Amino acid sequence: AELKADVLRRWPGGLTEYYGMTEGGGTCILPCHLHPTKLHTVGPPAEGHDIRLIDEEARELVPAAVRRGDSGEVVGRSPGMMSGYHRQPGKTAEAEWFDAEGRRYIRTGDVGHFDADGFLVLTDRRKDMVISGGFNIYPSDLEAVLRRHPAVADVAVFGVPSEQWGETPVAAVVLRVLHDAAAGESAQALQDWANAQLGKTQRLSALRVL
Repeated sequence: AELKADVLRRWPGGLTEYYGMTEGGGTCILPCHLHPTKLHTVGPPAEGHDIRLIDEEARELVPAAVRRGDSGEVVGRSPGMMSGYHRQPGKTAEAEWFDAEGRRYIRTGDVGHFDADGFLVLTDRRKDMVISGGFNIYPSDLEAVLRRHPAVADVAVFGVPSEQWGETPVAAVVLRVLHDAAAGESAQALQDWANAQLGKTQRLSALRVL
């Protein structure tokens, strides 16, 4: 959103963002200059393009859930979709999703939700999700918490193998250059601070300062 706003400030004319895949499966279009309060989104589906959300069991989120802003994997259907990956039927099957009427959609691997105006907000990548003790953990949720700490300039959360939980989340943190005590924040102190803000199933098992 910040980059789009900067472009709008510095360049004449308009800025239009297109969200979609080479494989097809639906496009969203955001005329940024017409919707300055929607820069955190990728816009509504293009005309004739059907974008839906599915849960971890590949079940479609019902419209009421979508209106509440529940997140799911983005799947799309459009007039232009690939017939399949060349000589890779298994990969093709992984990329497809079919609704109750048998209509074919393409899975994006992106996770997102629709806002009240029907604009799509992307929040994560499905492949980045950490499954720890049977619970789904989205790295972006943990990263958002850590970015609230004044000492943190940037952070990446990812899963590592765990004998106890299958996977467990860890964080790599870059500190800000500050002239106060926050600059000397220890890795353990940051981890403790973050875990105090997180749910029990989300807690970081390790944190490293880069």
